[in-house]
Amino acid sequence: MATRARPAKPPRLTAVEFDVLYRRLLSRAAWASGDRGALDALTPARVLAATREVRTGRTVTLAAPVETLPGPDNPEPARHRMSGQPEEDVSGGLHFARDSFAMNVHGDADSHIDALCHVIYDGTLHGGVAASSVTADGATVLSIEAARDGIVGRGVLLDIPRLRGVRWLEPGDHVTADDLTAAETAQRVHVTEGDLLFVRVGHRRRRAELGAWHAARERAGLHPSALEFLADRRVAVLGGDGNNDTAPSSTEGVDFPVHVLAIHAMGLHLLDYLQFEGLAPVCAAEGRWSFLCVIAPLRLPDATGSPVNPIAVL
Repeated sequence: MATRARPAKPPRLTAVEFDVLYRRLLSRAAWASGDRGALDALTPARVLAATREVRTGRTVTLAAPVETLPGPDNPEPARHRMSGQPEEDVSGGLHFARDSFAMNVHGDADSHIDALCHVIYDGTLHGGVAASSVTADGATVLSIEAARDGIVGRGVLLDIPRLRGVRWLEPGDHVTADDLTAAETAQRVHVTEGDLLFVRVGHRRRRAELGAWHAARERAGLHPSALEFLADRRVAVLGGDGNNDTAPSSTEGVDFPVHVLAIHAMGLHLLDYLQFEGLAPVCAAEGRWSFLCVIAPLRLPDATGSPVNPIAVL
């Protein structure tokens, strides 16, 4: 396993420094300012090229099971109710087992994808769309319906705990652009235009071994400056096993700077609270960290996101 000393904690960004970074990334991502944002990088040619990543046909989920029990990071768990009658006599004839689900899509436990309408910043959505386009009945533009045909491309997993020789990054720790570059080198993989980039911080492993904690207050994630790496490579999607944002925030006056930069400025669909504990050992065993990835959000035309179960195909 490659090891790397824990880097010095990157500096906290002032409001002015964040604004400069935001404007720089906004300018560099002008190519992704349409309704689909950075998904425009997933051309038919790139999707076809991604299919060549399949060698063994093995499939691995990148999602965690939906949770129905409350916890410190999940005060509003999904509600699963059986809608059939338990006292019904089913000894003869045809009957159906039925159930229903209700969930808070943007919680801190369940795997989900954020649409481009999810982040409102300074009165607008991505691309300068007025925030008033999100109404009490749903989002009239930039909803998760933009991904109705699925997101299919070359996935790349960068494993930062593996790089540092630890089981997970502690809450409050940051992933920097230097970490991402070093992980590429250590894993002998290169992130390229149109890739679906997944960054492991070990959130799920820590939760499994130590139990849930108040992740809204403390969690590992990317430092805002790491988004420069994503802009350099023109990635199409960003996903993490945490929230992607570090908590407490590293930016003065902005609680979710990575969400603002990724979704609002760069047009990236974000996938939060995935799990890579099944995929990472398979990648390590096969000696490759890229794969075909298929993401299929639910058809929720006016929604700001969706539960999601991405599948890696190796």
